[in-house]
Amino acid sequence: MLKPKSRWIVKESDTIKIESLATALNVTNLTASLLVNRGLDTVEDARYFLFAQKGEFHDPFLLKDMDKAVERINRAVETQEPIWVFGDYDADGVSSTTVMMKALNEIGANADYYIPNRFTEGYGPNEKAFRLAAENGIQLIITVDTGISALHEAKVARDLGIDLIITDHHEPGPILPDAFAIIHPKLEESVYPFKDLAGVGVAFKVAHALLGRLPEHLLEFAAIGTIADLVPLLGENRLIAIKGIEKLKTSQTPGLNALLKLAKTDRSSIDEETIGFMIGPRVNAAGRLGSADPAVQLMMTPDAEEAKMLAEEIDSINKERQNIVSEIAEEAVAEVELHFPIKDNPVLVIGKEGWNAGVIGIVASKLVEKYYRPTIVLSFDEEKGLAKGSARSIAGFDLFKNLSTCRDILPHFGGHPMAAGMTLELKDVDELRSRLNALAKDQLKEEDLVPVSNIDAKIDVKEIKIETINELSLLSPYGVSNPKPKVLIDGANISTLRKIGADQSHLKLALEEDGTLIDGIGFGFGHLHDHISPSSKLSVIGELSINEWNNMKKPQIFLRDLAVKSWQLFDFRGLKRIEKLPDMIPGDHPIHWILFNEESKNKFSPIIGDSLLLVTTEEQAEQMMLNHSFVVLLDLPPSKEILEKLLADKNPGRIYAHFHKENSDFFTTMPTREHFKWFYAFLAKKGPFDLKRYGDELAKYRGWTKETVEFMSKVFFELDFVKINNGFISLEENVPKRDLSESTTYQHKVQAFTLENELLYSSYEQLKNWFDQFIQESVKNEEAIIQWI
Repeated sequence: MLKPKSRWIVKESDTIKIESLATALNVTNLTASLLVNRGLDTVEDARYFLFAQKGEFHDPFLLKDMDKAVERINRAVETQEPIWVFGDYDADGVSSTTVMMKALNEIGANADYYIPNRFTEGYGPNEKAFRLAAENGIQLIITVDTGISALHEAKVARDLGIDLIITDHHEPGPILPDAFAIIHPKLEESVYPFKDLAGVGVAFKVAHALLGRLPEHLLEFAAIGTIADLVPLLGENRLIAIKGIEKLKTSQTPGLNALLKLAKTDRSSIDEETIGFMIGPRVNAAGRLGSADPAVQLMMTPDAEEAKMLAEEIDSINKERQNIVSEIAEEAVAEVELHFPIKDNPVLVIGKEGWNAGVIGIVASKLVEKYYRPTIVLSFDEEKGLAKGSARSIAGFDLFKNLSTCRDILPHFGGHPMAAGMTLELKDVDELRSRLNALAKDQLKEEDLVPVSNIDAKIDVKEIKIETINELSLLSPYGVSNPKPKVLIDGANISTLRKIGADQSHLKLALEEDGTLIDGIGFGFGHLHDHISPSSKLSVIGELSINEWNNMKKPQIFLRDLAVKSWQLFDFRGLKRIEKLPDMIPGDHPIHWILFNEESKNKFSPIIGDSLLLVTTEEQAEQMMLNHSFVVLLDLPPSKEILEKLLADKNPGRIYAHFHKENSDFFTTMPTREHFKWFYAFLAKKGPFDLKRYGDELAKYRGWTKETVEFMSKVFFELDFVKINNGFISLEENVPKRDLSESTTYQHKVQAFTLENELLYSSYEQLKNWFDQFIQESVKNEEAIIQWI
């Protein structure tokens, strides 16, 4: 047995809807089932989704206050009134600032941008910045990707005579800022058809309205912010992503070209992962460690040399960011393990003096990945008495909603159900932890704290074809609410299984079904190699892809989780260095170290210690509770019966068979009845025979061992066939016929010979089949497995 690291949930599909879509759209049932599982169960919705690039954008003037905002901006352009674009320091904020600035420049505005410093000003609009704007004659400020929570700052702007236009997408609070205009798709009275735009999506709509046409040249920037900000890739976001990725492939923007070249990106293969893992992190890095201005400059500059210099600067900052994240994450894990164990904390709230506030959101994500708990990571400033934090959540725990109940101790916070940022006083950190843990205990069940893998479809190996995988690409780009399809291959045969990579940390395998093979690669799964028996039926979940090598294309699956449902046998027979045993068996599971013979104790006690279990009787064996545990059979039992009692009707997760035996009987001669017959005739002819003096010569003459002669002599003695006196053996007279099996010595020899043959010197398959006779896969065990899947 190998338990998966997550709960596997295969989505139930409506077969009638699937068949209907497959026929109407001329797609495979697999593609149709994925569409149905995403709620796209009508032909119209599915067709729009698959062919989104042909779709149209919504009218930007459907957004409340758009007409008012455009009129005010145009008035500023006419009079050359200076405009400030107030942005944010993440990738969404940077791309939002870029889109708004390019649109304003295009209509001839006298515009500049301002992005607050994360460390000296914090998130969002602030009074000091607004007063600086007023001193510089600014009478119009447009926020992008921020501002919806700026109640105080909006009042300050009004008092200073500044018209404030807020464009944002973060969750609106119960009270809105008193601004000149608020452009936000989630306002209660909004009639805008799509609610989930990123900050750059809202800025893109303003650009659309200002320019009077769809600003296709700004789509590449809109795609960066949309994908990097992890908003749902559905509806208009999907359209932005698709069209923006296509624009990126032929981009003429010097800054983006320099960044793509630095990341060694093949233009033709640019996709959502290029943005999510290469562009987004680098753009984010500048604002995480200092000023985000270089990132905006990179996107805005028309000069290729300046772009190259800025791209190199940002890449260097990103490498520094990676090192800092690694150090803080290590310290954060230690904090959890030492002070806030997950058994007592369904929500993790941890912090420390000196942690870089720019990267704690990434650290929070890493802790969620490791512990699967809603997590807040805080950077403490003892001098100011403040804690600045970033939060990440799990399914079932709405961060924004729960943090909203703590507004009295959170003077500054905002975000989404799955992510948030905040500032609070240091003295309130313990109170925040206490409140959130109490809320989580009410809202989350035990199973909610185990990661979930939602599986789109269960498929057979023979169904996986290159054409099928190509068709699945119609569902891309993937992201939030449109995850990369995850499939289950259940109970396949293992054709090959090996570790790969310089440090052997990855797993490569091939699964087989009815002669069809599919390759699988699991990055970071190398440690599971020793926990999978080659004869096991392996269940895997993962994402299908095409592996192209030397102009050859083959289907493959990127592994995300593995499971073996039934018990597994691991063959350690013949292991010479038994001191390695404890390191070869995982210690995160109940282990029973079984020893059958008292005389073997001295050999294994120094290695196993107090965990050693001596089982010498059938009664002891029968009473052992082994369900779902790992059973290590250290030495050879004295009989099959004791082993049968140990395992019958029990469900061990694994058996590790070592079966040590000091002196094997298997390779000594097992006399046949012909051997006994000749020896008896020899004694009848020769009379008393001196075993001590001539036993070796007799053995050599017959090609036996001395032990064989002694064994047959002992059997004859137990059957009263002979008498032995001072080493002389001679036949008894008038002895009734008796079978050799009546001799205890003969019985033990046959039993030992047979036992070694079946347990110690059998093939792996023979031994597995022998165990299978007694280990019953109970209904209880099957039910436990079903909960995984």
